[in-house]
Formats: sequence, structure tokens, C-alpha cells
Amino acid sequence: MTTRPATSPVETVRIPFEADAIPAYLARPATLPAPAVLLFHEVFGLNADMAGKAQRFAAMGYVALAPDLFEGRGRKPFCVMRTMRDLGRGAGGAFARIEAARAWLAAQPFVDASRLGVAGFCMGGGFALLDAARAPYGAAAVFYGQLPKEESAFDGICPVVAGYGGRDRSLKKAPARLEAALTARGVDHDVKTYPEAGHGFLSSHDGLFAWLNRHGPMKVGFNEGAAEDSWARVEQFFSRQLGP
Repeated sequence: MTTRPATSPVETVRIPFEADAIPAYLARPATLPAPAVLLFHEVFGLNADMAGKAQRFAAMGYVALAPDLFEGRGRKPFCVMRTMRDLGRGAGGAFARIEAARAWLAAQPFVDASRLGVAGFCMGGGFALLDAARAPYGAAAVFYGQLPKEESAFDGICPVVAGYGGRDRSLKKAPARLEAALTARGVDHDVKTYPEAGHGFLSSHDGLFAWLNRHGPMKVGFNEGAAEDSWARVEQFFSRQLGP
């Protein structure tokens, strides 16, 4: 068994994919080998906020890998559009990248491949929810992610812990629908709505786009109370499903 410092920095790795490679953030816990979590970023892309989330999972004891779902898909507006299109139809290049990242993570000698989780935020939450029913995960964390249109997309899904903001009008019906789908399938779950929070309550972003969304129907913005409660729920849920 190998060890690393508890405050190990985030590494940038490149995952082989077709004729190129996918950049990704990798964070490792102090004790290895360890269970692992695949993380999917928001529409803002792979940034410092996602690096922090990877470190948060590493502090819990998981190897965390956050692949860039936009890399190699053209200029920023077009890569976002293509990736969102894939999410909407549940198929396409984004899912090929996700599977390449999952397979790479599971193959690493410092990962216990029998204990894999998946987590996503915003756009990434939608991808995490879909992938949770397609790949061999033991647990999924979904935060303010859109739900698939077809109920059959939930078939075979692993246990889910999820969180939504009560002020986010764009996903007003999502929590109840997700809970109903998981209950109907007998899947262990923890779905919670935070009345005081909006969309993106686990993240902090600057810039014009973030400012506009803070004042729009999604009420985007960091909420410390909702964020810390969410991290505590994720740690407890993943520990129960994947082992400490």
C-alpha cells in the first residue's frame, strides 16, 4: 500500500482518446489504492472550481478524476453547444469521452475498480445521472442536473444522492420526478431540495455570464449552508455505498 500527502495537489493528466487525448484533473487521497469517483464539470468547463471539487473528494478518501468534456470539440460556444446536444439526446461524442475516462480510471493500479462512483454538477449532473444507469458504479452524486426525458433512462441506475435549489425555477419539478423514479425502481437514494438556494449552489463563479444567471430564473450562486450540507450527505452516502 502506498501513501501520499493528505494535501496532494491536483495533477493534470491526459487520457488517450481516438487519435488525441482528453485533459483531466486527477486528485489522490493519502492512502492508496482507494475507491474512485469520476467527476463531470459544469457548463463553465474544467476550471479551478472543479479542481477544488476533485480535492474535496480526495480528502474524503477517493481518487477523483475530472475529464474535460469540451476539449477537442471546437471553439468554446460550439463545443458547449455540441456537448449540450449530446446530453439532450443521450448519445454522442461526449459519452464516448466519458467512457474513455471511466475505463482509464478503472485501469489505474492505485484505484480499487470494484468501488467506483460518479458525480456531476449542472450540465455534469445530467451526464452523471445518465452514466449512472449505463456503467458499473456503486453510487452517484447529482447536483442540479437535468433529468432525461424518457423514464427508461433510469433503468439499472445505481444508488443516488442528489441536491437541487428551491429558487431554481428551471429545475422546479426535477427533485420530485427523480425521487419518484428511484422509488419506483427500489433504488436507494437521498434527494434533497434546499429552499434558500438557487442553481449552482456548490460553486462560485465570476464574470458576466455568472452575473446574468444570478439574476435570472436559475438564481445561480454559491450557498455555503446548502454546499456544506451537500458535501456531508455525499460523504455519508458514498461511504455507505462504496465503503469507507
